Amino acid sequence: MRNLGWVAALATVAMVAPLGAAPVRHAPARRAAVDWTRTVVRTPEGGVRMGNADAKVKLVEYGARTCPTCAAFAIDGAPKLVAGYVATGKVSYEFRDYPVHGALDLGPMLLGDCVPLPRFFPLLQAMMAQQKTLVGRDAQIPDAKGKELEKATPNAVAAYLAEFYGYTDLAVKMGLTRPAAAACLANTKAVDGIVARANAAQTSYKISGTPSFVLGGKLLPNVYSWDALEPVLKTALAAR
Repeated sequence: MRNLGWVAALATVAMVAPLGAAPVRHAPARRAAVDWTRTVVRTPEGGVRMGNADAKVKLVEYGARTCPTCAAFAIDGAPKLVAGYVATGKVSYEFRDYPVHGALDLGPMLLGDCVPLPRFFPLLQAMMAQQKTLVGRDAQIPDAKGKELEKATPNAVAAYLAEFYGYTDLAVKMGLTRPAAAACLANTKAVDGIVARANAAQTSYKISGTPSFVLGGKLLPNVYSWDALEPVLKTALAAR
């Protein structure tokens, strides 16, 4: 006798979903939005980039960690830039240290370059946010020490100033061990790299102060604040 089980099964399906009933459609699963602020890489030019490598607009800031105007941008502008443009993947943001104040910037730069990549921007932001407290302290370098530093190596000067102004303590609070901090500040090759990158910036963009912003490979003249920068970003995005 032929097995008619399949007929019964078909009848059961028919009772559950009568002929002519619309098929059930399942909405496609939504992909979780990518938070591009978590994508942080070092660049061949010696900077650190946050965001989508294929972003329509690529922004580079040449900044100094002891520069008041840079601190103002970091406090007022950077959070808006990151939340409104970088996180969505529309803009990538690269920070390149530039020693506009020479020896004073050297220590913070060396320390900033030594922390693990996920801590680069948090430490940078902390240095900027606490800049007035760090550099603006009342204590002065003793005259005898100042004369001693005139004959010291760049690394020795960087190490002393970083300790004197509290940058080493801040880096340690942000997760860098003291031995690691000392090794960073003693790294002569790192200082050579800073000098080479500063010279390259001069050659490429004629950097005259900080912050200096480069958009699409071109230096933006007279742009130092978020209020001046955001309209330029909007125009650049609209053109692409």
